[in-house]
Amino acid sequence: MKKSDYTSANGMVEGVSVFFLFALLPLFASCSDKEKAYDATGTFEATEVTVSAKSAGELKTFDVSEGQTVEQGTVVGTIDSYQLQQTSQQLEAQKRQLGATRNATDSRRLDLEKQLSSINQQIANAQRERQRFAELVNDGAVPRKQLDDINNQLKVLERQREATRDQIRSNNASLAEQSKGIGAQIEGLSAQQRQIADQIEGTRVKAPITGTVLEKYVEQGEFVTTGKPLFKLADTERMYLRAYVTSSQLQKVKVGQKVTVFADYGDGQKKEYAGTVSWISSRSEFTPKTILTDDERADIVYAVKVAFKNDGYVKIGMYGQLIIDN
Repeated sequence: MKKSDYTSANGMVEGVSVFFLFALLPLFASCSDKEKAYDATGTFEATEVTVSAKSAGELKTFDVSEGQTVEQGTVVGTIDSYQLQQTSQQLEAQKRQLGATRNATDSRRLDLEKQLSSINQQIANAQRERQRFAELVNDGAVPRKQLDDINNQLKVLERQREATRDQIRSNNASLAEQSKGIGAQIEGLSAQQRQIADQIEGTRVKAPITGTVLEKYVEQGEFVTTGKPLFKLADTERMYLRAYVTSSQLQKVKVGQKVTVFADYGDGQKKEYAGTVSWISSRSEFTPKTILTDDERADIVYAVKVAFKNDGYVKIGMYGQLIIDN
């Protein structure tokens, strides 16, 4: 090849190289811009709750479907509680019977006290009569025998009063023990009733949080056991982004800090949300497992959670980005 041809060819190669170099500059700049477009990436998560059966029996009703939104406290199903209802009614009947027995015991005590009160009244009347007849006897208006009869009657009443008092003292201890025993039995039945009431309440399947049904594990009519999972619920309104920041970025992040979250729908489609850092991991994660060089320290990352209010567009597992606001 002639020297002139070689020089010409070399010039063409250099020209082409320069052309491609300038052509790639925007691409490098674009890559650089993308690296600076966000500070961290991660995926969106939500608080998930698996609702399990609190009682065993046939699932009588179960109004749950995947994707359905339910409010906290809403009854979405019921488990057969017939046996529990029957037990509760039996306990109530026993309580009423014991209550009647205690009332009868208290009534006997009251009867004795009324009887004693009546005797006291008769004695008071007899004492007044004795005083009146004593004056008449002194005046000679009536024979002394009538005064003696009144004195005898008064003695009989006093003996009756003392006997009644002894009976009351004797019965009070016995009746008090009976009443105490009956009260203990009633309290025991009341405790059983409260337990049964809790079990009956457990047959009502309620949503523990407001959220969206993710999975449904059983169907109406199935027999469920205590602890069997029924459905899974997630709070898709108050979600969070789990992202990872490097150790150098960690000094710029703190709990309660306001940040910006982006939901990435792909093809450059993003949606912005205002978020708050709610948690920062106290333990680092890194790749590789053993740091070999100083450069690999950039591989150390810390997990953070950023809470935000979802408008219904962000889904669990979706890819997201995080910008740490200055």
